[in-house]
Amino acid sequence: MPTIAHLTRKIIEKKPFLEEALSQGIINNAALALQIIPEIEKELKKKVKFSAVNLAIRRMEENSELKHPVHLNFEKGTDINLKSNIVEIILYKNEKIPEYIKKIYNLMDFKKGDFLAITQGVNEVMIITNEKHKQKIVEILPNKVIKKKISSLSTLTINIPESAIEGIGFFYILTKELTWENISVIDVVSTYSEITLIVKEDDASKSFDILKKLITR
Repeated sequence: MPTIAHLTRKIIEKKPFLEEALSQGIINNAALALQIIPEIEKELKKKVKFSAVNLAIRRMEENSELKHPVHLNFEKGTDINLKSNIVEIILYKNEKIPEYIKKIYNLMDFKKGDFLAITQGVNEVMIITNEKHKQKIVEILPNKVIKKKISSLSTLTINIPESAIEGIGFFYILTKELTWENISVIDVVSTYSEITLIVKEDDASKSFDILKKLITR
């Protein structure tokens, strides 16, 4: 039969944000105990004492049972490429999508800094590119294919450290830093050694500063 200590540890370890905040000492143990007591009682099918749960949390801290958050060492000179005036167009997937994509590629002038990212899912295709191409792309696509258009976006592209490619927690660390500051990440696009975060244009400057601090930390 599971113990109060076991269930307390299990609940906390399932919530990375909570676990990290607790490891940094920025959560009130008593308040946390009150919050998770109902979940423990549901599992044990009986009432539990506040003091027992509070003690279990304190012992986790004292015995260093909390997992330490992953840290990344970015390569010297790693920078962030920020692009504004970005639009995201989501399409319903069909057999003519490759034909449309070919025409969209022909609009791009990558030598002049044009941005294009295309992601194909099971039922959707996502196109992220410069706002200046929006009208021409819309003219290429039939209305019935377009599911949604999102304007006023920015992209932040970062080189992924070689050590992080096969590591655990890389995406979590980046998105966590922004989430803590109440910034919504609209989408994430990645290749082997790059990651691009798409955020609202109003959040671009703040996002840049946050990620810059993370890289130089």
